[in-house]
Amino acid sequence: MACKVLVVCGSPEGASPELLCHLAGECDHVVAVDRGLDALLGAGLGCDVYVGDADTVSDAGRALVDATEAFEVERHDPYKDYTDLALALDSVRRRWPGAEVVATCATGGRPDMALSVLGLLAGYEDAPVWIVEDKVVARFLRTGESWTIEGAEGKTFSIIAIAPKTEVSEHGLEWELDHSPLSLLADTGQQRRQVNSHDPSPRRHRHRLPISIGT
Repeated sequence: MACKVLVVCGSPEGASPELLCHLAGECDHVVAVDRGLDALLGAGLGCDVYVGDADTVSDAGRALVDATEAFEVERHDPYKDYTDLALALDSVRRRWPGAEVVATCATGGRPDMALSVLGLLAGYEDAPVWIVEDKVVARFLRTGESWTIEGAEGKTFSIIAIAPKTEVSEHGLEWELDHSPLSLLADTGQQRRQVNSHDPSPRRHRHRLPISIGT
């Protein structure tokens, strides 16, 4: 049976300790991505694997990385061709094939890094992928997949196409879509409010997109 891996990224806008403890309790393994180690330490948590070049982690976190005793370390040269998150996802693939990925501390900060995070997570096609922050939950849907959302009446809902020629249906919202085309990164599916609990189900018919729910 496939496992679930929490990937704690290095965004300067980290998740709360409460959320990190909750997510760690739901996952089988925890991977810290560079500064993500500091977020875990601040929540009183550790990790199974650290991946990164240690260029943004704190002195306390770097000391643990240097000691290589509390967890496994995959340390990389800062002058590398790939981001720490890309290397962390490769580590997940090698260690736990087919693992579901839950990413946190993944949003905020520089817009170029945020776009890179979306691209890397969208490219992880081994299993379901989520982004979970304190006020937002997002899931990436691929061709033919659907997501039934329960208990989110009154919440704001957005759906964004991150591939061209995306087609989607969504029901149970103030403005519903039925096999509607979405242009790449267009705002057609933004800020829709869920009003019906009977069938709050976005379905993607073609290509790839992330769906998010927030307050």
